[in-house]
Amino acid sequence: SLDYCVVKIPRWDLAKFNRVSTKIGSSMKSVGEVMSIGRNFEEAFQKALRMVDENVNGFDPNLKNVNENELREPTDKRMFVLAAALKQGYTIEKLYELTKIDRWFLEKFKNIINYYTDLEATSHDSITPELLKKVKQIGFSDKQIAVTIKSTELAVRKLREEYNITPFVKQIDTVAAEWPASTNYLYLTYNGTTHDLNFPGEFIMVLGSGVYRIGSSVEFDWCAVSCLRELRNQGKKTIMINYNPETVSTDYDMSDRLYFEEISFEVVMDIYNIEQPDGVILS
Repeated sequence: SLDYCVVKIPRWDLAKFNRVSTKIGSSMKSVGEVMSIGRNFEEAFQKALRMVDENVNGFDPNLKNVNENELREPTDKRMFVLAAALKQGYTIEKLYELTKIDRWFLEKFKNIINYYTDLEATSHDSITPELLKKVKQIGFSDKQIAVTIKSTELAVRKLREEYNITPFVKQIDTVAAEWPASTNYLYLTYNGTTHDLNFPGEFIMVLGSGVYRIGSSVEFDWCAVSCLRELRNQGKKTIMINYNPETVSTDYDMSDRLYFEEISFEVVMDIYNIEQPDGVILS
């Protein structure tokens, strides 16, 4: 069986238009999409929410107010109304009646909110290594934890390093272990015990431009692709970090190593510390 979970979420840039309905239905309104990989649904889902909008920390119950009409009618922000409803104590059955989202997903969402509540009951000084590890395993970012326990991202990162809670690099196995397959798709997870590959160093790391949005599309990705090709011509080994499945830079043969990961301070620094590249190119 496959040991990883992939979540894809569209990005809607509806706020940039006047008089547009935020309801989503059968007509296409999204301008781009993201793809995240994790070892469980919660981890991949929270990563994907952060990829879609860099101002979001994850499955955050404090972004929207509960509104039953918004739960009934899908909108671009319904996920956060759902988070707020779970935080307020709505039952799975009640939410199923309102949203018709499968109960399996609702249970997973509830799991994330339960850990939010656990985090809110602690502080930077009282959080246990066990709780910190568990919330990292279900996709909480350092910044998300910091906001919840009233600390800072760097302080949480330092704490994590003290407790030796660091991510492992895993490789996607495209054939479910039927025969050996070494693919170029890599991701970070806290649900592991070993890395799937070695880190000889001497790579050059290139950061992609992330999700397509109004005003930033394939032309910016082409800059990253040209950069990768030039580095290859010069005999350099390359690492690409991007999370947009529609791009050329995330093709498996464009770089020597492809990390399907968030482009955030936390994740880029984690990959940097593991890979120890010779240089980093920002696009």
